[in-house]
This record gives sequence, structure tokens and C-alpha cells, in this order.
Amino acid sequence: MNIRLEQPSDYREVENLTREAFWNVYRPGCYEHFVLNQFRSNPDFIPELDLVMEEDDMIIGHIMFAKAELMLDDGTQCPSWTFGPISIHPDYQGMGYGLKLLNYALDKAREMGVGFLCMEGNIDFYKHAGFALASTMGIHYHAEPRDAEVPYFLAQELISGWLESNGITEATYCPPKGYFVAEANPNAFASYEDTFPAKEKTMQPGQLPQFCQSCGMPLTKNDDCGTNADGSTCFDYCKYCYKDGKFLQNCTMDEMIEHCAQFVGEVNKGLQQPITSD
Repeated sequence: MNIRLEQPSDYREVENLTREAFWNVYRPGCYEHFVLNQFRSNPDFIPELDLVMEEDDMIIGHIMFAKAELMLDDGTQCPSWTFGPISIHPDYQGMGYGLKLLNYALDKAREMGVGFLCMEGNIDFYKHAGFALASTMGIHYHAEPRDAEVPYFLAQELISGWLESNGITEATYCPPKGYFVAEANPNAFASYEDTFPAKEKTMQPGQLPQFCQSCGMPLTKNDDCGTNADGSTCFDYCKYCYKDGKFLQNCTMDEMIEHCAQFVGEVNKGLQQPITSD
């Protein structure tokens, strides 16, 4: 096993690795390879922590780090850091390679003076690398209520006492904007994705919740989804809003909300956590 800095000649191989590692894991298809492709030229990218792992003369893993921010209650911004995506080739997952790569990268980050990391992930895995729920440290996630204990939002002091030495008792984490590049530039992402071999997108258990971007209906299986003009599944809209590449209703957002609210009771039958009409 060898861990080294990523080189420009590795870029395409690593992006394909990232695509394979994340495909259909958190959503139908994935965005992570495009995030990596775009982030290398982002000022928040940390090239000294852009690492690949090799085994049997093949790149089987990759991790990247980025600058982020903590927003204090008085509006002061404090530098922080994050990492991801971290990718392990599917053939090597579940064999301890991910933890070895992560621990190596954390040691390098600590040597560089990176004092505090926030990230989004599964606590059952990342606790083995020293991460805990960020809420236990007074760090809030920007997209959740301040009093929420967000199970996927994790943090770690790489340098002991870093929060105290920076006068931080409570703050809100702001992830790098570059992480949302696929959502911000869907056409650019689609063009980029077309340069890779076609793969089937599908909904699977354990993915992040998906909702119709028109009416808000929860999408829990492929059959809930609409269809594109070529007959393929459209994971952005439900079958009641979108068919054969066309919307089925012509209404305002307020009219759509009023229409959908009447079905809340029926929708709740399929949800573990019921929603309200409001």
C-alpha cells in the first residue's frame, strides 16, 4: 500500500474512482466526481492534502481537504476546515483501506496546523477516526435548527484545545460553496457526466430523502418518478408532475401547494416521521 499526492495525470482515473465509489449510494447516480473535478481550481482546495492510495499499482482510494468557515454568534467568521469526498474503489471497500487513508490524511493535516474539522458522514464509521457529533462541541449545522442534534454532522479537534484557544464556545458551520457546484450548474454537470460510460441510476435503501422538485412528493422508489423525453427515469420530478419530458400541470406555486396539502394524510402512511400540512 502506498499513499502519495495526486498528480494531474491521475485526475481522470481518480474522478472515475470517485464516481464508482459513490454511485447510487446517497442518491440515484452521484455528484461527487464533478465536485472533485471543479474543486481543484477552487481557492478553498488544499493541494497538500489531495491524496491517493495505491495497491497493486492501481489507485484504489482518494481524499481531498478544503477550507471552510465557522460563523460566530456576533457575525465573526473563523477559518475552519473540512474534507471529502473520500473514495475507496468498490472492490476494496470493507477491508480497512478507508480508515487507513483517513488516519494518514488526518496526521498530515495536523502537521500542517489544521486544528478543527467539520464534515458530514456516518458516525458509525468516522468515530473510529476520532470524530463525534458536532453538536456536543457547540457547533451547529447551517441547514438545521440550532438546537438539533444532527446525526450526520460530525467534528473533531485535530489540535487539542483549538476551539478554546480561538474563543469559540458556539458557532455555525458553513461548508464550502464549491461542494454544491452540481446543483448550481446542472447543465455543466450533465455535460461532464456524458463523458463517462453510462450507468443505471436507481433508488436504493439508505439514500438521502428524495422529493419531487415540483410538488414535494417523497420519491421512495423508481416507480414514483416521472420520465424524460427519451423514456428514461427522471429523479427530479414525480410521475404526477412530469411525463415524457413535459410537466402535466400549468399552475402557480401557491396553487400547487394548496393542491398537495390535501394529500398529507395519505403521504404520511408511508413515512416514518409524519409531516404536517404547514
